[in-house]
This record gives sequence, C-alpha cells and structure tokens, in this order.
Amino acid sequence: MQTKNLTTMALLATILAILGTFKLPGLLPGTEFQLSAPFAVCIAACFGFKMYFKIGILASLINFMLGTHTIINITVAMVFRLVAGGFIALLGSNPITLLLGGPLGTAAGRLVLAPILGVSPLPLLLAALPGMFYTAAGALLLYPLMKRLTLRFYGELPASGGQLAKLGKGRLTNDNESSAI
Repeated sequence: MQTKNLTTMALLATILAILGTFKLPGLLPGTEFQLSAPFAVCIAACFGFKMYFKIGILASLINFMLGTHTIINITVAMVFRLVAGGFIALLGSNPITLLLGGPLGTAAGRLVLAPILGVSPLPLLLAALPGMFYTAAGALLLYPLMKRLTLRFYGELPASGGQLAKLGKGRLTNDNESSAI
C-alpha cells in the first residue's frame, strides 16, 4: 500500500471518527442527526467500498478506544457501512445512489438495532427519518467538493463504477458467449 493511501485512510478515519461523536439535536427525542453519515457516503462514492470499509473500521476503533462509542454503536455503524457502501459499490456513484445510500444504511442499522434493544423497529425508523433526509441532502451537497479534492489529490477517483454497471462491459459482451447463456 502506498504512503499516500495510508495517510489518506488515516486522515479520513480521523475525520469520520470526530464527526461520529457529534450529533445535531432534533426537535423530538431520538431524532438527532449524526454528522458522519453524509461524509461516510461521500467516502464510499469517491474511494470505493474496500477503502471506505477500512476507513470505517479505523474510525470505529478510534471511537471505541476513546470511549465515545459502544459495541452497539459500532454494530449499527458497521451495518450502515455494509448497506450504504455496498449500495454505492453495486450501482456506482451517481446522484440517485448518493441520495438513497445513506437512508438505506440508516434504515438497515435501525432494523438491526431493534432486536438488540427489544423494541419494534417502527419507532426507531420514524425517529430516524429527519436524519435520513439530512444524510441524503448532506451527501449531495458534500460530494462535489470531496470529488474535486480527490481528483486533485489522486488525479482520478479511486472508486470505480458500480459492479452492476460493469456486467455488460466484461466477458459477456462477446456475441458468442452471450448467446450461449
């Protein structure tokens, strides 16, 4: 791994960890918004799922060691990362995936949290709706800046297009092979 990648991962993990400790309060209890969510979606869109997941693990370790997150927080964050990052990895970085990736990850995290807490997922999902909106809007606003900085630093986006978009560009584009399927 190049020094540039290591330092980038360390910097982004630190920023993600710091943003993960701040929550904007909502009007109702439980509706707070975690500032790290739109930033995380942008990391996945710019750097790809593999690097994003490594950055997320580092950020979770930092928060756990500092005592700002528990195992439950880390579990929810990892579910968010798998779903939001996986969604972007499958479909590529575009306005729709940026808009939907964060809310889908948040919803999945709340669905996993419900049985851990022994409560119905519906109140957790309803309380998360304002945060889902903020995540979607924040990711759309933050992505152009992060993309520009990534392009300036790397010369290209390390994240490739979505895996589903690549299906038509690989081996199956040969007429002989595609007709055999």
